[in-house]
Amino acid sequence: MRVLYLYCHPLDDSFHAGIRNEAVATLKAKGHEVDLCDLYAEGFDPVLTAERRRNYHDVTKNREGLEDYVRRLHAAEVLVVQFPTWCFGLPAMLKGWFDRLLMPGVSFDISDPTNVKPLLTNIRQVIGVSTYGRQRWVAFYVGDPPRKIITRYLPRLMQKRARIQYHALYHMNVATLEQRKGFIARINGVMAKL
Repeated sequence: MRVLYLYCHPLDDSFHAGIRNEAVATLKAKGHEVDLCDLYAEGFDPVLTAERRRNYHDVTKNREGLEDYVRRLHAAEVLVVQFPTWCFGLPAMLKGWFDRLLMPGVSFDISDPTNVKPLLTNIRQVIGVSTYGRQRWVAFYVGDPPRKIITRYLPRLMQKRARIQYHALYHMNVATLEQRKGFIARINGVMAKL
């Protein structure tokens, strides 16, 4: 399958980089075609400027400068989104990618605003991978927005039977080496079963 691996972390020697490296290697070993989209390494511009916002609904203009990202998104059958949860939300870089790519004519058809239609029907599966600095109950208490974006919002843009998974390591700041290794093994198992 064609996998778009959307990765968002600024440090190439982080725990997240270790998860990504193992996961991508596992996917490739299983014969999947992996397109690693490392937002920081690629220098993605997440800013939705005034001009970009004005052109947001104009499907003849809103892809300007994003053509390659749109092509990659439309080619994917599986979307893996890996990121740290910061301040109980998505990193600004990833939020900017969503703001700029999840738009009319690319991710949904809004020509009839009363009947918005998904356009990412090429995507059959979404896998979210995240870490949190706090315990799960604290994330739950504040609503766990990253989980909801992956498990509730993204599926509205995909085919109806898209499979959705979300895997999180909570309280990472105090996780033991064994717990971290266990999380990497868990994610590798998910990728191996794809």
